[in-house]
Amino acid sequence: MATSRFLDNIPVVTRNLLFLNIIMFVATCINPVFMKETFSMAFPLATRFRWWQPLTHMFMHDGFMHIFFNMYTLVMFGMIVERALGTKKFIWFYLITGFGAVLLHTGVEFLQVQSLLKQYPGVEPQLIYNSIPGVLGASGAVYGVLVAFAMLYPQARLTLIFPPVTLDAKWWVIIFVGIELVTGITGTQMGIAHFAHLGGALFGFLLIRYWQRKQMIY
Repeated sequence: MATSRFLDNIPVVTRNLLFLNIIMFVATCINPVFMKETFSMAFPLATRFRWWQPLTHMFMHDGFMHIFFNMYTLVMFGMIVERALGTKKFIWFYLITGFGAVLLHTGVEFLQVQSLLKQYPGVEPQLIYNSIPGVLGASGAVYGVLVAFAMLYPQARLTLIFPPVTLDAKWWVIIFVGIELVTGITGTQMGIAHFAHLGGALFGFLLIRYWQRKQMIY
């Protein structure tokens, strides 16, 4: 079957990440309250925070389009990056960029919480901690994969479906990261973890650059 042949051509880590995300998404569709409360990333001082959430949040998604675009991007670029890095390096790369994403996101949240506590000194801090929505999704790690692709193949020509513009991979990534930075700072797109995307991109850039300088990849 064509589908089976396509899956067989996807490297092992990328394929298993795809399956794991799909399994978690199906479970979330069946029991969304339990899955989101248990496995999405809560603010570390919130009562529902659990130690495993920095890992499990990156396999959670909220809606079909959310998981579709993340998994489409992961498969299209992850399979190329995995072949370039090798299986072991790629799984570490994916996990580190995922952790980097939630680290930056949580750091920004912490600064925002401190600002709120100063602005409203009479408010019980735990109420603020518990009111912060959880973050979920593979987007941070996927941004890391995009950055890795652009660093490994900077001259690769990519064309968007809409608008149908063709640019080198390095320029597309610079544009995407710039948009995330502007929207994250201005807060013009609420409900999207822009700083998680930026964290994944940043840690992806630093890790690839480190491996290149150590001549561990070329």
